[in-house]
Amino acid sequence: MFVIGIAGGTGSGKTTVVRKLLERLPKGEVAVLPQDSYYKDSSDVPVEERQNINFDHPDAFEWNLLEEHLKMLKQGKAIEQPTYSYLTCERQPETIHVEPKEVVIVEGILALCDAKLREQMDLKVFVDADPDDRLIRVINRDVRERGRTAEAVMQRYTRVLKPMHQQFIEPCKRYADIIVPQGGHNHKAIDILTSFIRQKLKGQKEG
Repeated sequence: MFVIGIAGGTGSGKTTVVRKLLERLPKGEVAVLPQDSYYKDSSDVPVEERQNINFDHPDAFEWNLLEEHLKMLKQGKAIEQPTYSYLTCERQPETIHVEPKEVVIVEGILALCDAKLREQMDLKVFVDADPDDRLIRVINRDVRERGRTAEAVMQRYTRVLKPMHQQFIEPCKRYADIIVPQGGHNHKAIDILTSFIRQKLKGQKEG
């Protein structure tokens, strides 16, 4: 099994990079663990206070569960990946059955933040993007998918996203083996990544 960590700021294009890798790699040989699925359940927090949850802080994630699930996949065991709702800030009763695959991608803003998780990764990637571009993507996404106003997104960006990015996400660059500037628009970088992963897959099968 070949484990890849893909991190980067909110709106950097991580999900696009993952999607393009999935399109290029052999069907059925890649499993994706989105870090977003491992947010802590906030059902015990009063509804009116949930809007104040800092989703960009390492403390928002259940790291032990993510680490355990990755270990299980590496041991050849299937997992039940949790699901999370941004609308209610609660973990959902439904889970996603994930079988071990030749390649496992752990994707999220802080995927390279945790030392124990990094130790399980064979390749660490940081997706970089201009702050203005990231802000535009975040506004478009949150207004369209999460029912927020542009003004609310801007306030959250200034109050939470920007300082958290500078404090926790940007420093993760130093752990990356590869930095992909311009996110999902960097076709050459994605092609290089794809070729590298294919070589590793071929080596695993021959070995």
